[in-house]
Amino acid sequence: MDQAIRLAAKGRGRTAPNPCVGAVLVQGGNVVAEGYHTACGQPHAEVEALRDAASKGIDPRQCTLYVTLEPCNHQGKTPPCTKAILEAGVPEVVIGCNDPNPSVAGGGAEYLQRRGVKVRTGVQEQQCRDLIADFLIWQTTGRPYSILKLATTLDGKIATRDGQAAWISGEASRREVHALRTWCGAVIVGGGTYRADNPLLTCRLPEYDGPQPLAVIVSRTLPDPAQESNLLSSRPGQTIFWTTVAESQSLRAARLADLGASVWGLCAWAGNQENGLDLGEGLELLRRDRGCHYSLTEGGGHLAGSMQQQGLVDELRIFQAMKVLGDEHARSAFAGRHVLSMQDCWNFRAVEQGFFETDLYLRLRPKE
Repeated sequence: MDQAIRLAAKGRGRTAPNPCVGAVLVQGGNVVAEGYHTACGQPHAEVEALRDAASKGIDPRQCTLYVTLEPCNHQGKTPPCTKAILEAGVPEVVIGCNDPNPSVAGGGAEYLQRRGVKVRTGVQEQQCRDLIADFLIWQTTGRPYSILKLATTLDGKIATRDGQAAWISGEASRREVHALRTWCGAVIVGGGTYRADNPLLTCRLPEYDGPQPLAVIVSRTLPDPAQESNLLSSRPGQTIFWTTVAESQSLRAARLADLGASVWGLCAWAGNQENGLDLGEGLELLRRDRGCHYSLTEGGGHLAGSMQQQGLVDELRIFQAMKVLGDEHARSAFAGRHVLSMQDCWNFRAVEQGFFETDLYLRLRPKE
C-alpha cells in the first residue's frame, strides 16, 4: 500500500475533479505491476495496473490488488473499475479507504464481495484519506482545495519589520513553490504584499509552458490604477481584486475594470465582521466562475490568519529557513489574533516532512 500511495501522489494536481489513486498488483510478496490515475478522463489506477500486468505477461488471477481508494462501481468518463477487476479474475483486493462520496461509499467493495472477491479495507487508511483530502473538499463544499504556503525563519517570521522578505527560503524551496503554481488555478496574496513586492504571481520554471494561475489580491482598499503594477501591465485579464462591496462600486474599481482586471466585492465574514472579508465567498466564486480546483495563498500574516480563522486552510506548506531574525516586531507567519490561552492554538498534524537543500519542509493538515 505504501507503493500505491507513492504512485497516487504522482497524479496530484492533474486528476481534478477526480481523486488521485494508485494501485499495485502483488504476487508472492512482490509488486509485479502498478499504475496510477494520471489525469481526468484517463484510465483509473486499477485499469493502469492491469494493463501493466498484461504488458509483462503477469496473470492477475494469481495476484492481490492493492488500491488506495475503493474501486468505482459506476459509469463515468470511464467504465467502472469493479468490472475490469472481475473480468481480469483478481481474487483479492486490499483497499486503503472507502469512497467518501455518500452516494457510492462502500458500493465498489460490496459489489466485489458479492461476486466472490476477497476484500480487505482500511489498510494505511489515514494516509490514503490524506491523498483524497482535495476530492473530499470538492464533494462537500463549493470551493477549491485551499493550500497556504509560508516561507519562515526559525522564529516564525516571514519578513522584517519593514516588510523585507527576499529571500528567506533558498532556491530549491522557491522552485518547489513555482512547481505548486503549475497546478493551482489561483495564487492569492494580501494587499500589503501586492504593494510591497509588485509581484507577477506566475510560474517561472524555465521548462513550464502551460497556463498561468489567476492572480488574486485581497485588500479592503483598492490600489491606484495609475501606479506601476506588473500584474496590471502584463496580465490584467488574469488579475482579480477581492475587496468590500462598497469599494467594488467605487471609481477605482471601474478604472481597474477598464484596464481588464476583475473586482469582486465580498461580504464581511459573518463569524467576526472585524476580521475582514468573507474569503470563503471569494473561493467559491473562483471555483464556480473560473473553474479553480486548487488555490494557493502565499501571504502575508494577516491574510494567513484570516484564512485559518475562517476554516479555509486545507493544507499548510511551510519552508523554514535555518535563520533567526530575533525581532519581536518582525512580521509573523500568522497575525491578527488576541489569544491568552494555549488551548486556543490552531493545531496541525504533519503528513510529509523533508528538506529542500537546507530549508526544512513541512506539509501539514488541520488536526481533526
